[in-house]
Amino acid sequence: MAEISIPGVSNKYKTNDYIDALMKKERIPLEREQETLDRYKEQQSAWRGVNQKMSELRESTKALYSFDNPFNNKLASSSNEQAFTADAGREATFGQIKIDVIKPATTDRFLSAELEKNATVPQGTYTFQVADKTVSFNWKGGKLSDFITSLNRRGNNIIKASTVGVSGNKQALLIESLKTGEESTLIFKDAALTYALANGIIEKAMDNVTEFGTEQAAFADPPPEAVLPDVEQAGMPALRAETIAVTEEAITVPPRAGFLLPVPENAANDGAHLAFSFSLETVEDMTAAINEQLAIRPELPDAGSARYEEIIIQNNPSETSLPPVPTEPLVPITDAADFYVRTADGAETKIDTDAFAVDADTDERHVSIALGDYPGIDSIVVRNRNTGTAINLSPFTVFEEKKNGGYQPVHAVSVAGDAKIKYEGITISRPTNTIDDVVPHVTLNIHNPTEKTETVTIAADKEAAKDALINFVGTYNQVIAEINILSTNKPAVISELDYLSPEESEAATERLGMFQGDYSLTQNKAQMQAIVAANYRWAENAPITMLSQIGISTHAAGSSGYTASQLRGYLEIDEKKLDASLENNLEDIKNIFGYDKDGDLIMDSGIGVALDKQIGSWVSTGGIIANKNRGIAQKITASESNIRRLETQIDRKEAELKAKYGQMEGTLNNLQGQANTISNWINSGRQQ
Repeated sequence: MAEISIPGVSNKYKTNDYIDALMKKERIPLEREQETLDRYKEQQSAWRGVNQKMSELRESTKALYSFDNPFNNKLASSSNEQAFTADAGREATFGQIKIDVIKPATTDRFLSAELEKNATVPQGTYTFQVADKTVSFNWKGGKLSDFITSLNRRGNNIIKASTVGVSGNKQALLIESLKTGEESTLIFKDAALTYALANGIIEKAMDNVTEFGTEQAAFADPPPEAVLPDVEQAGMPALRAETIAVTEEAITVPPRAGFLLPVPENAANDGAHLAFSFSLETVEDMTAAINEQLAIRPELPDAGSARYEEIIIQNNPSETSLPPVPTEPLVPITDAADFYVRTADGAETKIDTDAFAVDADTDERHVSIALGDYPGIDSIVVRNRNTGTAINLSPFTVFEEKKNGGYQPVHAVSVAGDAKIKYEGITISRPTNTIDDVVPHVTLNIHNPTEKTETVTIAADKEAAKDALINFVGTYNQVIAEINILSTNKPAVISELDYLSPEESEAATERLGMFQGDYSLTQNKAQMQAIVAANYRWAENAPITMLSQIGISTHAAGSSGYTASQLRGYLEIDEKKLDASLENNLEDIKNIFGYDKDGDLIMDSGIGVALDKQIGSWVSTGGIIANKNRGIAQKITASESNIRRLETQIDRKEAELKAKYGQMEGTLNNLQGQANTISNWINSGRQQ
């Protein structure tokens, strides 16, 4: 307590010491209550520690009999891990599997021709396709390094690009698909196709490609249409093939021309694609010339007669019919260049050419259609109804989709392909190197081809089972140790725990004997010991029914007699005996921890089941520890209330003492002053 300080009053009568002595006695109940509160909090903390350790034991116990128990874990080992590895599921069958790796699945990886270090990429829409995934973006033009960054940012695990240094001043662009399998070919479209062709990444593919439409004789007049489109006008010339110009490089279709071009029979299959490109060229409109020709009407001579003697035979009038003169002049026709797919029965389907992109540099529109979408295709029909526009066409090409849209790589680092393996002599292909649908519950990870038949061995994961058992024994012993510390007052229970750090030993010493009179802890310990020592006969002729049979018991070390620590209930492990049991009796060990006794598919007997139930009664919500902590919490609340009341009483008492002793000292000082005055008066009288 701070010393009393009263203005104008000294401490010459030792009032502070008197008040301190009196208040010290007054504080005894408060100090006792504070000690009680600290003890309650320590007990609460101790129960939380017990709860934590028991919960850990419960978890390790559940792990030994639940669905995920380690006794069902399988290991898959490969005889050639450089070629393939394997992962086994819990339901995999024990044994060996024969595997030959013919080839792993690969991706398309294409290099460009040599490029300058400061190479640029022109602007345009760059589109890349891998299987059914597409990456497309608008590029404003710029350095190759910036283009690579932009592409990789949008790659989405589909495609990526990088550069490879070729020499001091040269580099090459590497573009690669990130998906394996034959169906995951890398296809360039739009500006990406133009760039890839220009920089030696791909070239026109010659394998499985059929080109047609390069000979004039192959073209015929377009067939008549049952219903003419609205743009047609009476008097317009019919569409004919005789005016088109055909070379090996191009087909020119002038205004008011058209053709029918048969598709080669051997090329029209469901997996093929038809490709061509075209551009429109403005030429002199022919409408005015047609109007002039229609206005000129030739005069037809009289049919005449034939005379024989007196017989005269009149010739029939000429059947020549002139085209009708239009009532209105013909008007130019624009935007009427149409392409059709024609089937053998004469049905025609218009190709939506507007759906395909136009090359910004050449103004060409590249068209590619799947022939599988047009069953029974027979020919291609083109009708240029325009009067002032010519169509410039490339030859027509039929190709396989897997050939990158009719193109092939120039410098292929690898080409997309399926993984091929032999499983028990059966050849199997898959698009990825992770194959999980061939061997039941086993995943094969393919890396490299094998030179001979290799094997995958499926065995039990005995190490996982051993680790789980060791973890169980460790957490069990921690619970027993905590119970021993809290329920007994013998320092030996701490000193024999040689794994404790100095700080942990000191903390354990503070808890020693804290619940010495709480018999529920010792009863719980006895019940746990009975559970781990009991016999669990899960089958009539079960070879393993007790933990001691697999090398786990309170006397597993095999020393003569029992030590004090063994008598305290700690489990020991005979590692050699445990290893032998795991090697020969793994299924039996699993069953002593948990088995279905009544056939209802629920584990209802075994060490794990019994121990889980026993510990659950302590650590579950509303369990023993929760109830004990609830009672302690109530005591803490009451104790804190008592402390507040006592502190108020002490403060009031101290204030009263200060007031009384201050008043007393003031009175004494006054009396002393009066005495001094009287004494001075007496002394002055004597001197007179």
